[in-house]
Amino acid sequence: MLHIFADPSGMAGEYLQVEGSEYNHMANVLRMKKGEEVSVSGGEDGARYLYEIDSFGPDSVILKKKGLLSEESELPVRVILFQGLPKSDKMEWIIQKSVELGVTDIVPVSMKRCVMKLDPRKEGKKLQRWQAIAESAAMQSKRARIPRVHPPMTMKEAVRMAEAESDLRVLPYELQEGSEGTRSMFSALERGQSVSVFIGPEGGFDPAEVEEAASFGIRPISLGRRILRTETAAMVVLSWLIYRFEIA
Repeated sequence: MLHIFADPSGMAGEYLQVEGSEYNHMANVLRMKKGEEVSVSGGEDGARYLYEIDSFGPDSVILKKKGLLSEESELPVRVILFQGLPKSDKMEWIIQKSVELGVTDIVPVSMKRCVMKLDPRKEGKKLQRWQAIAESAAMQSKRARIPRVHPPMTMKEAVRMAEAESDLRVLPYELQEGSEGTRSMFSALERGQSVSVFIGPEGGFDPAEVEEAASFGIRPISLGRRILRTETAAMVVLSWLIYRFEIA
């Protein structure tokens, strides 16, 4: 079943008008017909609704609401990913895959060992592209919410945001030994809570950054015996959370 996002204000009544790229995809790419079903989310409240195609116009399609879909597509915890800026186009891959796995917020962070340095003149366009990738991934994976990609920030700004907005704060660190502490932290996390995850860039964290993070209650954890790439580490944490809340 096709899943799309729509303006919540247009979903208040029985009928919903869909235009633009979503209309083109439904009418000209998928060649959908009257009576076919579509799931729709406003991207904010975590709810997904079932609609059916009522009619096609020259530049829009009218959908008729059938009811609320009962299956839940969101993780029961908020996950804020603080990602050290990686090289080349790795950030796009990280955004896409972390959204598929359930992340709620993505915060690009400029860290001491980051090779990539964002040009302030191009930051706005880069952020728009990253947000578009997040929305596309949310649509593909039938998310009820569109995760937000925040403007890039410094490590000092990131640790303060994490302290203010999360119940659990962790930092996978290659020098941290033992996984028992990691297991107990995630086991204690409850539905409705939030977790901040700090991932270093290709060069890893500078020791001073680990110390600074610890002063804000961000706890170093181990992800196992192997050293992971920056684009892999967040996916491991998200996979653990999926197992913790949706499988185990």
